[in-house]
Amino acid sequence: MSVRDIFNAEAAKRILITDGAFGTEIQGWKLAEADYAGALGLSRDQKGNNDILALTKPEVPESIHRAYFEAGADIAETNTFSANRISQADYGAEHLVREINVESARMARRVADEFQAKDGRPRFVAGAIGPTNKTLSLSPDVNDPGYREIDFDYLKQVYREQIDALVEGGVDFVLIETVFDTLNAKAGVMAAIEAGGALGGDLPIMLSMTLTDLSGRNLSGHTVEAFWHAVRHAKPITIGLNCSFGAEQLRPHVKALSEIADTLIMVYPNAGLPNELGAYDEEPPTTAALVGEWARAGQVNVLGGCCGSTPAHIRAIADAVAGLPPRALPTPPVRTRLAGLEPFTMAG
Repeated sequence: MSVRDIFNAEAAKRILITDGAFGTEIQGWKLAEADYAGALGLSRDQKGNNDILALTKPEVPESIHRAYFEAGADIAETNTFSANRISQADYGAEHLVREINVESARMARRVADEFQAKDGRPRFVAGAIGPTNKTLSLSPDVNDPGYREIDFDYLKQVYREQIDALVEGGVDFVLIETVFDTLNAKAGVMAAIEAGGALGGDLPIMLSMTLTDLSGRNLSGHTVEAFWHAVRHAKPITIGLNCSFGAEQLRPHVKALSEIADTLIMVYPNAGLPNELGAYDEEPPTTAALVGEWARAGQVNVLGGCCGSTPAHIRAIADAVAGLPPRALPTPPVRTRLAGLEPFTMAG
């Protein structure tokens, strides 16, 4: 069986669990700049470069992977959210992109295989790909609406470099997450499709949008329905939402997406909204109860946590949905479905 078949078979049995936040967990280690920098000899300050820890202090991300699997996770997301040439340029570490991704993927793969060997339950590794700090759809210059810092082909190359390295390291899926710009995501999708073609096999894609306002749109202005119409050609193994707000604010948007997408729904919200100090106060039982509502309503297939979530949150979520049936995939009528900022469906 292919990894897609194995994942779908597991998702047919139960609601699967993905892991939680990495950034806030790493902050808990109180690392100094020297911990991040290690012996790499980089010229810029590395504090906050969480991705580089795969090379300089691997025991940190490895311990976080282990804690999430112990809490009940089925999926490890690699600690590579900013491990791309654009984001690493802020740290003068562009030349380390391949090495960071390969080592991060190998680490997650090793821990996943270790836990699978213990109980025989399949564990999966998703190669996490963030949106970068550039946008293809919007100008960063208010005086020049047509200006773009990068173009589509360049961003596709940036994503392709990262994807090839993650695949080399042993990931099962490519997770294009925290999508604030739908066009950025489409560049990632094209890079993943091309990478899969180069492998001569199937490279499953996971897609996860982030909402920037309560009306249910991302930064490029797309609703969740329009986003699905824009990316469904990629036949993602999961589609969903992450980060954004807490679970309470995501409720109507999860419902809307679950009704139209003929693939698995994965949602991993923040642990509520941050307080005035930027910390997350939502306790694990609260998060678990909120996402449990989606599970009981038959709206989700995979659940986890984003910013502020901890292994305790993941354990509470896993306990809350244990034994609940997974969402059944709908069979939408065949129509021509297009996307502007709003979805458009041609009459049949």
